[in-house]
Amino acid sequence: METLRLDQTTGRLIIVDIAEHNRRAWNREVSKGNIWTRPVDAETVAKAKGDQWDVVLTPTRPVPRSWFGALKGSDLLCLACGGGQQGPIFAAAGAKVTVYDNSPSQLDQDRMVAARDQLQITTVQGDMRDLSAFADASFDIIFHPVSNVFVDNVNPVWQECFRVLRPGGTLLAGICNPLVYIFDLKAWDERHELVVKNKIPYADTEQLPPDELEKRIAAQETLEFGHTLEDQIGGQLQVGFVLTGFFEDTSGGDLLDPHLPTFIATRAVKPKPGQYGPASGSEVV
Repeated sequence: METLRLDQTTGRLIIVDIAEHNRRAWNREVSKGNIWTRPVDAETVAKAKGDQWDVVLTPTRPVPRSWFGALKGSDLLCLACGGGQQGPIFAAAGAKVTVYDNSPSQLDQDRMVAARDQLQITTVQGDMRDLSAFADASFDIIFHPVSNVFVDNVNPVWQECFRVLRPGGTLLAGICNPLVYIFDLKAWDERHELVVKNKIPYADTEQLPPDELEKRIAAQETLEFGHTLEDQIGGQLQVGFVLTGFFEDTSGGDLLDPHLPTFIATRAVKPKPGQYGPASGSEVV
């Protein structure tokens, strides 16, 4: 599928199909052994079967076990969460797990662990913005680690999550603070300097210099988007979620770590009728 076109007005390369490009990019990340593509080992799965487990939504800080509620027997969707890391843990702990990811190679990692450790895991390939493969009210829990930086619009993600969750269901989401995207990428990577350059919302496809964008596309590197906190957190409220948990985390070694945490985790509930009073969610103006 053709994924690029040249904007005749600006002379910039425009991505027509972000999902297709980033699918190929993440398949490549698997072949390179990216840290977020390395499956858990059999010992970790065995411990999870004995209820000894933890998982992360953000780079380093484990999610509180209390955020999950009754995990055993629940229908749990790992959203944009392939790689054989979290899905097998949840399956070993007793959840009925579906892993939904854009990358076939990432899903292969989950299938490998399931076969190795005799786990029941359903894998489905698709775009996190489109969960039409699932009926309304299909899941009790959605686990969505930091990944929506790879789509250009995060609001459809929240809309679809709300739709496929059952009333009383829980969305656990990892978010990248968009502040990280205001800095010049070349200065960050090559000179380890923090040089303010970009604006938020950020898009590689719009704010990278044309030559740098062309290099990233040719190298099949992921293309990223820095969404506003209004879309990241306010977007959850807008579709009807109620936030019931929040924490911050660092990257575990980036330039900004000495200054501030750059990742956020949220716990949000799809209210049952009357659960939080007459209004479910909060108005974002």
